[in-house]
Amino acid sequence: MKSSLRWTIVFAVATVALLAGCTPAAQNGATVPATDSPRGVVPAPASIEAGAAGARFRLDDTVRITGDADAATALAAVLTARTGVAPADGAAGSNADEGVIDLRISGGGSSESYRIAADAASVVVTGADAAGLFYGVQTLGQLVARDGDSFTIPAVQITDAPRFAYRGVMLDVARHFHSVETVQAYIDRASSLKFNALHLHLSDDQGWRIHLDSRPELTALASTTAVGGDAGGFYSKADYREIVRYAASRHMIVVPEIDLPGHTHAVGLAYPELVEEPALSQHISNGEGEPPTAGVPYTGISVGFSSLKINDEAAYEFVADVMGELAAMTPGAYLHIGGDEALGTEPEDFALFVERATEIVADLGKIPVTWHEAGSAPGIDPSTIGQYWGFTTPTDGMDEQARAFVEKGGGLIISPADAVYLDMKYDADSPLGLTWANGPTSVERAYSWEPGSIIDGVEEDDILGVEAPMWTETIRTLDDIDQMAFPRIAAAAEAAWSPAPGDSALRTWQSFRERVGAQGPLWSSLGIRFHASDEIPWVTE
Repeated sequence: MKSSLRWTIVFAVATVALLAGCTPAAQNGATVPATDSPRGVVPAPASIEAGAAGARFRLDDTVRITGDADAATALAAVLTARTGVAPADGAAGSNADEGVIDLRISGGGSSESYRIAADAASVVVTGADAAGLFYGVQTLGQLVARDGDSFTIPAVQITDAPRFAYRGVMLDVARHFHSVETVQAYIDRASSLKFNALHLHLSDDQGWRIHLDSRPELTALASTTAVGGDAGGFYSKADYREIVRYAASRHMIVVPEIDLPGHTHAVGLAYPELVEEPALSQHISNGEGEPPTAGVPYTGISVGFSSLKINDEAAYEFVADVMGELAAMTPGAYLHIGGDEALGTEPEDFALFVERATEIVADLGKIPVTWHEAGSAPGIDPSTIGQYWGFTTPTDGMDEQARAFVEKGGGLIISPADAVYLDMKYDADSPLGLTWANGPTSVERAYSWEPGSIIDGVEEDDILGVEAPMWTETIRTLDDIDQMAFPRIAAAAEAAWSPAPGDSALRTWQSFRERVGAQGPLWSSLGIRFHASDEIPWVTE
């Protein structure tokens, strides 16, 4: 049943782009009734205290939203999706009987922090800055619960701030291309869980996905295919600017990645003089499909066979052109240059390449980011951030490579593949995903790890943050993204935002599964086709 409430906002409401028109996923997991508990917040806040027993702020047609216009628009979007009723335009006069939701920026507190104070008469959300207020609004949306034929917010006091400065998601648009609209939808989903960085994997053996004026043949000749022979695609410069703009409106930066010196078969389709012949040997990671052939688009999923010509100066002219143009289009601080799985490249050549490439990026005024393998190079630029993608228990010296970034003066992004790679199967019967990262990744395994305990000798201050990648060998649509990301993306969000497990009573698997279960009605109202894992007690209304 739809509520009859009407939202009155005391400024002209901007047009709100809602995630609408999607049918919620069938919920096959165990379900429980909704409750009045204020504890169904994900990621877990630093502090949350229930107010007076039974006290609730009622969302009826007398409620006004006051204060910051951008935050009010964001809240209107959440409440509209949650309740099914659009906000009304125009100003409203004061009434002694009306409830008020006041949204403020205080200018005090740590970056991205916020406070919520809710009782039966009013709700006040105070952000230290615009991002903090935005995150407070997301939390407030999670607190909304159905109460008969209406909706309420429980009385509660919340004080919250992020644990890590960098909280990222990665979307691979190279193995399968995803439209601007799909990327924007993923930005909406990620920012609602307080992620603040979108890492776009823009190139790989299967395709090149960004137009650059300095190297136009990349999209002209190397963008049309994808894994399995599916259609490819690419972003124009206007498309990329729109992604950057949209992300910024949700307080996210964009981190573009051009994967080098390996994963460059597509580069060879456009500029064959820059790449080596495919290196086919027992060291190459096996996948599906035909073996790679020089000059022929590659649509399989093997890795490690391609490389730029490390000792050819033209390769570095290429890097300078590509990174220079990307830097000019990217307001964020970071440029990612890949550096993983260069299995066909000799170690000394690999070291030479990443040393020169990180220097090129640093000279552009950006901070280089690489996958952890580049830590083996002694002369990488000292500002370089390493992204660790090994397992929660490191193998094959991956922890040593990761520590090297810290020892050189950089930092780490933690992305353990067997915990936060969102494209891993949930279980052996999952229709989507892969299993190479220690087999399937259940929701509990996605939650049960600690960023500060992965790499010995790395302190909390050495960790820039946490990132959850979504590789797309099997991921073709937004529905596929939703199925594989939700609910495990919430576990990554909690690792990135919330206090460490020993510092919060909420940081337990049992608490998390109950809090995630409470998100079911909200996610469904937003059109998120989440995987209704039977590990989670999903709330019904």
